Amino acid sequence: IAAAKVGGILANKTSKAEFIYQNLMIQANVIHSAYHSGVQSLLFLGSSCIYPKLSMQPIKEDMLLTGPLEETNEPYALAKITGIKMCESYNKQYGTDYRCVMPTNLYGPEDNFHLKNSHVIPALIKKFHDAKHNSASEVKVWGTGKAKREFLHVDDLAEACMHIMKMRKSEYQAIYDQGYSHVNIGTGIDITIKDLSMLLKKIIKFEGDVNFDAEMPEGTPRKVLDVDLINRLEWKPKISLNKGLDETYKWFKENLINLRK
Repeated sequence: IAAAKVGGILANKTSKAEFIYQNLMIQANVIHSAYHSGVQSLLFLGSSCIYPKLSMQPIKEDMLLTGPLEETNEPYALAKITGIKMCESYNKQYGTDYRCVMPTNLYGPEDNFHLKNSHVIPALIKKFHDAKHNSASEVKVWGTGKAKREFLHVDDLAEACMHIMKMRKSEYQAIYDQGYSHVNIGTGIDITIKDLSMLLKKIIKFEGDVNFDAEMPEGTPRKVLDVDLINRLEWKPKISLNKGLDETYKWFKENLINLRK
């Protein structure tokens, strides 16, 4: 189950009702219908925003439900937490094999590059590209630039999902027996929004200034996942951030005409 209503800080802040309602309905209907249809194996994708705002870093799986959530995306996070607990409950009561993975921030080809409802990387790519095309003197970025985020290429996530799905039920059950309801998927490496902005500025070859607006929200101060569990399950990402950003920008330029339709 990868379907979800998603977006960045602005979208989460202005569409709280849609974020909690639509995500609850998607996962509740699919998980419950899967059970009634006799589906034994299912993979539910959540989000790293399920963890408390001030979690110890890096964030281990057992930090779930140990503190208050980040205010800007609380409705979305609550919906995703419910999905995890729904899978866990069906497994315990009905013996199903419904698995949950929690990806970190994703990026890559086919992303949503709309400035008002996209995530940080596609939003910055669009901002820097437009600024370069329009010969703008500056690009404004929300927040102080000090917030730190971890990013995973979507192709790495796809590979990780297949890795988890192909595990024998007895192997995955051992994870549950350790008290884990889900598995973190990430790189275990984070970067400040300032450094990310400067990296994209270089890739896109924007020659103007980059200014940060401290009056705008920037979310959780730091969010990097502990990936020890997925590493012990013999999976690690292959695509570096530099390579992934470069390939994503190339895809964006090649598909710019279609994105404008």
